[in-house]
Amino acid sequence: MYTLICGSMAYDTIMVFHDHFKNHILPDKVHMLNVAFLVPEMRREFGGCAGNIAYNLKAIGGEPMIMATVGDDFGVYRGRLESLNIAQAHIRHIPKSFTAQAFITTDLDDNQITAFHPGAMSQSHENKVSDVAKVSLGIVAPDGRDGMLQHAQQFRDASIPFIFDPGQGLPMFNGDDLLQFVDIADYVTVNDYEAQLLQERTGLSLERIAAKVKALIVTRGGEGSQIFSDGKLIEIPCVKAAELVDPTGCGDAYRAGLLYGIQNGMDWQTTGRLASLLGSIKIASRGGQNHPISRELVADKYHQAFGQNLW
Repeated sequence: MYTLICGSMAYDTIMVFHDHFKNHILPDKVHMLNVAFLVPEMRREFGGCAGNIAYNLKAIGGEPMIMATVGDDFGVYRGRLESLNIAQAHIRHIPKSFTAQAFITTDLDDNQITAFHPGAMSQSHENKVSDVAKVSLGIVAPDGRDGMLQHAQQFRDASIPFIFDPGQGLPMFNGDDLLQFVDIADYVTVNDYEAQLLQERTGLSLERIAAKVKALIVTRGGEGSQIFSDGKLIEIPCVKAAELVDPTGCGDAYRAGLLYGIQNGMDWQTTGRLASLLGSIKIASRGGQNHPISRELVADKYHQAFGQNLW
């Protein structure tokens, strides 16, 4: 059975400016800004929430099926998915468009200026959950607005349990939209900032949101994560990383752990610990999909961290 991952596929182009933005952006001239930055360092990464989640889930033994919309420039990414043996029958090509992509310029203070082009992602609603067979679990991750709304309802109509993961897409939705997601989702996962925004827009406390779903998961970076389920609060510790290199994609790695745990009937303590561990493995490498990961590596690190066998 597949885990259907509805979300974005994207390229991330990261450039490094060997100076400080503050030396070139004059506060009293921002109304007439016209600057150029020489960026001798540049790299292009495979990204997008769906791609990152699938990369981690496949590596630990899951069966992800990606549902996304991509552009004419997707060929290189498609070849990568083939090499990873990740199912892509429901990645739809939108002609005369670009695959979603972010252009990120970072200065020496780690300040960032980002431009994001949604491209084909805006047509994600052209995909239908009902087109996919043998799906037992799903996730609605950041994607085109209409696609997220429709895929959530389609999961509900098909009686397929799913995680609502608004991520950076949360600001696209008003309180009524978010209440609709919460009402039909089986699980909700957010980071601590998104949790605050979710409460403000819905008017519901975390406890009231948790009462509507099987579990509410809130990640808190270096402070670990919390799982609200069955009226209980389960504290999940942050697993110490080998090195703190790049947080890009850590949330997606964590969500792959959640999906694996739910799909395989793990208890919430084990599921949360697995998710936390995957995030700690990812943060030691640059990009969302460059970290080495396998079932054997995860099992070994899980035993080191928690003194228990995982599989």
